[in-house]
Amino acid sequence: MAAPTERPDGRGGVGGPLPDDTLPLRLPTPLAPAPVPPGGEQHPSPPPAETEPEPKGSASRVGRSSALMAAGTMVSRITGFLRTLVMAAAIGVGTLNDSYQVANTLPTMIFMLVSGGALNAVFVPQLVRAMKNDEDGGEAYANRLLTLVAVLLAGATTVCVLAAPLLVRMMSPDIADDPARMALTVTFARYCLPVMFFMGVHVVLGQILNARSRFGAMMWTPVLNNVVTIATFAAFIWAFGGFTASGVSARTITPEGIRLLGLGTFLGLTVQALAMLPYLRDAGVRLRPRFDFRGHGLGKAAKLAKWTLLFVLANQAGLTVVTQLATKAGAAAERSGHTGAGITAYNFALQIWQMPQAIITVSVMTAVLPRIARAAHENDNAAVRDDLSYGLRTSAVAIVPCAFAFLALGVPMAGLLYAGSGAEGARGIGHALMAFGLGLIPFSAQYVVLRGFYAYEDTRTPFYNTVVVAFVNAAASGVCFALLPAQWAVTGMAASYGLGFAVGIAVAWRRLRKRLGGDLDGRRILRTYLRLGAAAAPAALAAGVLATALLRMLGSGALPSLAALLAGTVVLFGVFLLLARLFRTPELDAMLGMVRGRLGR
Repeated sequence: MAAPTERPDGRGGVGGPLPDDTLPLRLPTPLAPAPVPPGGEQHPSPPPAETEPEPKGSASRVGRSSALMAAGTMVSRITGFLRTLVMAAAIGVGTLNDSYQVANTLPTMIFMLVSGGALNAVFVPQLVRAMKNDEDGGEAYANRLLTLVAVLLAGATTVCVLAAPLLVRMMSPDIADDPARMALTVTFARYCLPVMFFMGVHVVLGQILNARSRFGAMMWTPVLNNVVTIATFAAFIWAFGGFTASGVSARTITPEGIRLLGLGTFLGLTVQALAMLPYLRDAGVRLRPRFDFRGHGLGKAAKLAKWTLLFVLANQAGLTVVTQLATKAGAAAERSGHTGAGITAYNFALQIWQMPQAIITVSVMTAVLPRIARAAHENDNAAVRDDLSYGLRTSAVAIVPCAFAFLALGVPMAGLLYAGSGAEGARGIGHALMAFGLGLIPFSAQYVVLRGFYAYEDTRTPFYNTVVVAFVNAAASGVCFALLPAQWAVTGMAASYGLGFAVGIAVAWRRLRKRLGGDLDGRRILRTYLRLGAAAAPAALAAGVLATALLRMLGSGALPSLAALLAGTVVLFGVFLLLARLFRTPELDAMLGMVRGRLGR
């Protein structure tokens, strides 16, 4: 897959980046994955459509599409990351930001429950087939789908805005028990919830373009959303001062400040959705409302969404539990004098932690997915196994050292990036990032393994797997909340996230091995991971000791964190490369050879 798509509002975090499968798999079109929220993937991948012979020149077109998608997603990731930095500098990472995070989670959560999963897993393949089979190139079907989604989401948005207090209470009883925070969060929610309508419009318009092999708009328009949001929080800093100077809180933020942040959030999604219109006009798509829904396949398609709906429900249940616990822990920690221990720290650490998966694993799988789909279509289990093995082993070369790097260097990394939120807030994000650390390995591996089920058009098994991941994550998070001090509860929840995927990959592995006749190239894959882990562990230990010593010597802040991070990174990757070469890891040699070839050496 070329590039990860953002969640519908172009953002990441526990509120839910959309998973990687927002594009229909119509060979040889690459999918575009994105990282996932606490319960696992938010909805299953759409099953592959019928394979077709690749026309002459399709490889070059796919390459260009993949490059465009990768570039758009990379810029979107970077601007999305910058957005969190400006946000932390404006309102910190304490309970004020927690209130904003809860409000900003609601529209994505409800959108996914109402229509998001069905749009991506069921209606998009139907849209592709309509474009192929209908005399008008699927234009009427697309207009019916857009009209249906607009009507559905307009009604849902109206109800949700009116019910904002109930929704906030559901997401965080702790916030609901504090009148000042409750009033603030409900106000934020009423600015954020209307963007749910524009999420649906953006997704449908994007999929209409994707079905016509025009991928740029879906990848690049989230950048506009991030730019508007960055400008909004920068304006807040200009008007009210940065967080370290203003100390703004849920009780001291002014109505003008609330209005500025709320309107900026709403405007970002609106711009993102409306920016699709010129692309549609260029593609020759004429938009007009169509209410003749009966007899055109929409009802039949909706019935197919059963597993998708259950998939989303399971994920959102896990999301709700984590959000409730994290906001409660953050408020308790702040009352005892510790900031940066709530849902904001969790979200910001999660966004950093997800980036290697979104860039590395997705890039590796871009070339492999079409081959897997074709092999599954031809019932060539051996070819599917070989390609999955390749994806797991090749992505591990970079994923394993990155996971250990987060474990060893999470604190100086967050200390550098989030210095504007204050030393303690940045440290809280760093501790959460360390706890997420090693979970990156099963998180990335499960992404690859689940592609095997999707290749065989099996969405039921990923649903069961998501239930397992969500249950383990929620249960372990509950234990951490109950047993750990408030300032460490979210750190424990971050570790619980990785634990959920570790259990999930074990379950998925057994099921896929059975599906492929009992052989998944397990010994070869395990040998690769063990060699990489044996090289990364001592490297991380040396880097962590050095970085910790430098921070104690130099103190906190951006410059000491930069020095510790640079020194630790050089040591970690230097020792890792040396040991991995000594352990004779062929996948590493192949990757280094490819890099040298690209550099002309």
